[in-house]
Amino acid sequence: MTRVTAAAAGEKAAVLAEALPYIRRFWGKVVVVKYGGSAMEDPSLADLFAQDIVLMRSVGMRPVVVHGGGPQIGSLMKRLGMVPEFRDGLRVTDADTLDIARMVLVGKVNRDIVSAINVHGPLAVGLSGEDAGFITAAARSPELGFVGDVVGVDTSILDRLLAQELIPVVATIGSDATGQAYNINADVAAAEIAAAVNAEKLVYLTDVVGLLSDVNDPSSLLHTVSVSDVDGLIATEVVQGGMIPKLTSCAKAVRGGVLRAHILDGRVPHALLLEVFTNEGIGTMVGL
Repeated sequence: MTRVTAAAAGEKAAVLAEALPYIRRFWGKVVVVKYGGSAMEDPSLADLFAQDIVLMRSVGMRPVVVHGGGPQIGSLMKRLGMVPEFRDGLRVTDADTLDIARMVLVGKVNRDIVSAINVHGPLAVGLSGEDAGFITAAARSPELGFVGDVVGVDTSILDRLLAQELIPVVATIGSDATGQAYNINADVAAAEIAAAVNAEKLVYLTDVVGLLSDVNDPSSLLHTVSVSDVDGLIATEVVQGGMIPKLTSCAKAVRGGVLRAHILDGRVPHALLLEVFTNEGIGTMVGL
């Protein structure tokens, strides 16, 4: 057994004591976590993420993991000699690209996340929006091909998995009434799922410290943002690029009944635990 000093033991005890009221508060509550970026691609961070998810479940929370996989899709396309095309930040998705997206998201990324979580506890179950009519989608525009928007979320399968104390891991491929599949932006899908299951929290793990008022100044972190501020932040270009769908999705989820949404730096070890179980938290919180 490793011996620690009294001071170190006291610090650990203080951390546990600080977490206790949060454990009580979030017992039985659903937390939707959109997982991606460096937290997914760095093996050490991926393992810490898996530990965090299992710990959250072990103390009574009900985590749901929603993931994308854009870089992985792009990597396989490159290996196959295909050139990705983007319009307004969205991948143009023809039939061949859709096949690749389904293979990567459902067959590779989803399985990797499920396996990583199950190393720490046999709890994770993988599914996609196509399963049991979970996510109904429709084409966003003819120019984008099989890029979909969420038009409905049937939480029946999710409810059953959560009732069995399992951890759903969701690949964001949806389908329409004819069975046609669509690739859906994971940020958008996570918000729709969070609102549909009345989640207590929606958390986005990103590659930045949070929402910055000055993108060149890490110290300009906005710790809290009201949904009423979102349109102005986008209009004045304080928020740009890939942060736009995250922030707008946060606002939509909060308006849809999610108590709070968070944008966190997934490169920080145990970012989820720091946000959920400590007084200070990290990143940006979006609320009413």
